Amino acid sequence: MIELKTPAEIEAMRPAGQFVAEVLQALRAAADVGVNLLDLDALAHRMIREAGAESCYIDYHPSFGASPFGHTLCTSVNDAVLHGLPHDYSLRDGDLLSVDFAASVDGWVSDSALSVVVGTPREEDLRVIEATETALAAAVDTAVVGKKIGDISAAVGEVAASYGYRVNTDFGGHGVGRTMHGEPHVPNDGRAGRGWPLRPGLVIAIEPWFLIGTDEIYTDDDGWTLRSSDGSRGAHSEHTVAITEDGPVVLTARS
Repeated sequence: MIELKTPAEIEAMRPAGQFVAEVLQALRAAADVGVNLLDLDALAHRMIREAGAESCYIDYHPSFGASPFGHTLCTSVNDAVLHGLPHDYSLRDGDLLSVDFAASVDGWVSDSALSVVVGTPREEDLRVIEATETALAAAVDTAVVGKKIGDISAAVGEVAASYGYRVNTDFGGHGVGRTMHGEPHVPNDGRAGRGWPLRPGLVIAIEPWFLIGTDEIYTDDDGWTLRSSDGSRGAHSEHTVAITEDGPVVLTARS
């Protein structure tokens, strides 16, 4: 069921969005050559505890996960693009790191993701990151009253095509509110003018993710991490966005 928020409820969601943005900013600053993924996870856990927030990931166990997630972040490196399970790995020069983070503050959830290159970048890595960020911006601009979910999907897909990337639609955006994942599903490609109408009070996570060489993925032996079928690298960008009469409001905007 799709739930619409009142203006007051959207205002109540702002602290969660701000907190998620602050944690991602801290993680971006902390990610460096030699930093362990478990240390990044510990940083997010500490910030959650200090803020009196709640993790959306630790006990999360959907049908596609082998077990409860058990960590506070998704940390996906290089050919991993989604649901990366933090483990004992120290970042190396040139690694492409995607970090996805969701938390609840006062019962309201926000969800966001970013990708960065650690150390010396490859041009193709910077390009795929740019593509996801450009697609996210295009999708947010499309998230206005009177449009439909398909318009958001089409905006993402058009940017992907312009960069020469194929799109996997198995995983995409979703409704956000009291829980991390709700209706509607927001695919990263689709036909404009189709799907659920965008109404005031709808809050969704929009999350383009692209792989450089393929749209096919497989699940790692850890039961969570999704990797490209051909070993190519990927990137992931995400914001929680509220649809209002005055236009889209990016609740997880980072300064």
